[in-house]
Amino acid sequence: MFHVELRQFPHQARAFNLTREELNARIVGPWVSGRSIELDERHWSPERARLTIYEGPLLPPDQLGMGRGWGNVTRAGEDVTGHLLAEASTAPAQSAPVVDVKYDVVGRCTGRPLPVGGVVELVRERYPQSRVSERLALAEQAVWELLHEGAVQLVRAGEPVARDDWQATLFSWETWSRETVTLLRG
Repeated sequence: MFHVELRQFPHQARAFNLTREELNARIVGPWVSGRSIELDERHWSPERARLTIYEGPLLPPDQLGMGRGWGNVTRAGEDVTGHLLAEASTAPAQSAPVVDVKYDVVGRCTGRPLPVGGVVELVRERYPQSRVSERLALAEQAVWELLHEGAVQLVRAGEPVARDDWQATLFSWETWSRETVTLLRG
């Protein structure tokens, strides 16, 4: 598990028990791209804030309460900030539009479901001059990558869609044209 601290005097924010996929989608990807990160209802800019990432065991709720979480992280974990940021900086670059859309999708899925068709609307908002076919292709690629990264879940009728059914679900026009299939933060 990964644990994150963002600091910008006099503020700090922490996130605990993140998977590698969540960490990459929410924190590392935007950070190395120079985009700000939203955490605890604040925006953290790479130019101003300090990011620290620890890898360590899963912390149960009783180890997080009363401000003990970060102390437990630093005692039991290892600071992997430099390694992960260097790795992400040298990884083959994804196309900027896909990264931007993925960032938007994860943000919109936080705390509420997002209809899969709503991803096309996000693309339209970001790229209003794009063709409809380009919007759909970009939305599909972003959703596909986020599913494989574990950053979102595909949900139909309140139940997660099995991994083996992702492709058939995303290839269905009904998925994109109706609000029956949604995305939730993974």
